[in-house]
Amino acid sequence: MIIDCHGHFTTAPPALGKWRERQIKAWEASRFRVLPNELFISDEEIIAAIEGGQLKLQRERGTDVTLFSPGAGKMAHHYGDARTSLHWSQVANDLIARVCGLFPDNFVGVCQLPQSPGDALESSVHASAAELERCVTELGFVGCLLNPDPSDGYWQAPPLTDRIYYPLYEKLVELDVPAMVHVAMSRNAAVQGTCAHYLNGDTAVFMQLCQSDLFTDFPALRLILPHGGGAVPYHWGRYRGVMLDQGRPPLEEALLHNVFFDTCVYHKRGLELLTDIVPAENILFASEMIGAVRSVDPETGRRFDDVKSILDSIEIGPQDRQAIYGGNALRVFPRLERVLHNRKQEEVVR
Repeated sequence: MIIDCHGHFTTAPPALGKWRERQIKAWEASRFRVLPNELFISDEEIIAAIEGGQLKLQRERGTDVTLFSPGAGKMAHHYGDARTSLHWSQVANDLIARVCGLFPDNFVGVCQLPQSPGDALESSVHASAAELERCVTELGFVGCLLNPDPSDGYWQAPPLTDRIYYPLYEKLVELDVPAMVHVAMSRNAAVQGTCAHYLNGDTAVFMQLCQSDLFTDFPALRLILPHGGGAVPYHWGRYRGVMLDQGRPPLEEALLHNVFFDTCVYHKRGLELLTDIVPAENILFASEMIGAVRSVDPETGRRFDDVKSILDSIEIGPQDRQAIYGGNALRVFPRLERVLHNRKQEEVVR
């Protein structure tokens, strides 16, 4: 089974975006709330969006299951207040649950969290733990997206290793689900979103983890750094050296029991570097389709986010390839196998 651990509903029906625009504008104009029950999207709209987008590419590229979350850039946690973020997260997560219900063989849910910046951060961490529990226990989700910068481009929050996040980590460990560390949009004109903010976020969080004892406090916590870990594999020696200079444990010992990298790297040399530097057991196949880069690479004739075709062309041992394509995902997302099994059983009963 080939499992894509990083997919977003970037092709959601237009009604979702219009509801979100109304929500933001109403709050900014008069503190009026547009409620979640004011959104209507039919099953037919969802089916058309998925069949013409992600499902079509799944079939063309030979992947089986996508771990599917709301559009990361659209999380935009800086808008409104804590309730704004909660309502938006509930709307987005419920829509993902509907996708998974309509296409149970192809998609498994990963949730957005109702994070908020500034003074609301602490209370939003508790709200995030509650929304995570709802999505896992009621909707059958297997993980979440964790934004290390809810200010969206200005990095005003404490590092993810700060104790303010511990209630969420306690819930992640209790539910036995991982978090993918994923920034949202950038509202800072000096920091472009997909090629600066996203990669900056992956790189910055890795260093936060290097300088912390988070995994001593939470030895069962699992975090996934997307986009190949940003600059991390390219500067692996720098991280190793800094940890030695600071008298900390070796990098591999301190982090690699808990930190994983995905393969959202859109060229062969980059993927070769990732698979050469990072142990195979710490790499999860992912493409982020249909996402940050949608054009065709003129050098290959394939879309940049057709990561499987690139990975297929790289020399990797058969056991490592099997682990990257699916075995590691089943280990890092232990609820996934259970969800897929239960769906098969339900299909048999029907």
